Amino acid sequence: MSFQNAFLGSLVADAVSMPVHWYYNTRGIDEDYPDFDHYIAPKNPHPDSILWRSRYQPIGEKDDILREQSKYWGKRGVHYHQFLRPGENTLNLKLACELYRTIIKNGEYDPDTWLERYAEVMLTPGWHLDTYAEEYHRAFFTHYARGKKLSNCGIEDIHIGGLSLVPALLAGLEAVDQTDEEHLFQSVHNLVKHTHSHPHTLTSARNLTQILIELSKRAEIRNVLNTFRMSDVPLNKIKALENMPDRKVVGETLSTACYLPESFTAALYFAWKYSDDFSLAVLANAKVGGDNCHRGVVVGSIVAMQTGIPEKWLRDLKCMDELRCDQS
Repeated sequence: MSFQNAFLGSLVADAVSMPVHWYYNTRGIDEDYPDFDHYIAPKNPHPDSILWRSRYQPIGEKDDILREQSKYWGKRGVHYHQFLRPGENTLNLKLACELYRTIIKNGEYDPDTWLERYAEVMLTPGWHLDTYAEEYHRAFFTHYARGKKLSNCGIEDIHIGGLSLVPALLAGLEAVDQTDEEHLFQSVHNLVKHTHSHPHTLTSARNLTQILIELSKRAEIRNVLNTFRMSDVPLNKIKALENMPDRKVVGETLSTACYLPESFTAALYFAWKYSDDFSLAVLANAKVGGDNCHRGVVVGSIVAMQTGIPEKWLRDLKCMDELRCDQS
């Protein structure tokens, strides 16, 4: 299977999870979005939103990445993605689309070129409609506003959101015929380290890359995970849990939160259990809540490499037009 499948799978899984992103009480999911099986719009109030605890106060123009959205910080019940439509992607996956287009337009992945484009779009008013931007974005642009070079603005972030652009990068490199494995690994490392330099994040990014490379050779998910040893992923534990209810596994045994490496293990649980059914995989991941959008990048990219993606998910995915490279 092509890395294009992995990229599209990551986009679908993110958009499916978007309305229930960062719900930590699954009763709230069931009450607000009962038995959903397709893309849906987010609702206010979000019962588990913690935006009320925070304020967003940029230093100046070089770090004002939220603009009109900042007025919603400090208020209770605000949904993190309140203005997104059904089938629309969250900020990190919108950036993934931009990375993909940038690679194809330039015929290569160049870290400095991408950082410049990242800064350009994030500082363009109205480029995104998300109310929330993760800590790594906020810290990156605070450093930029204080005069650091773009290549030195990242932080030692340990969240699974750091893997969000990996499938897009691999798909872009495949599209420009740069698929030497060492080049893929090095490109992923360069991409991730500029925003998430924590060793756990870099290790998880390499592990995801290795899995996707093996799947591109038409290997099957369970065979790949059985033969590929990851020091920070307890595969035997995943196998032992596969017959339990998902919310017992991810929510009680494993955390639904964003922190690596446990969030990567939780993602592999879904990829293992639902390895032959893309729709079940992305819906099951969404319905346990927590950081399901970014966990979904791993789930969706891996499972799509084996099963492909049902047409209904691609038909209603809003970003499909954004992937055209003839747009400015």
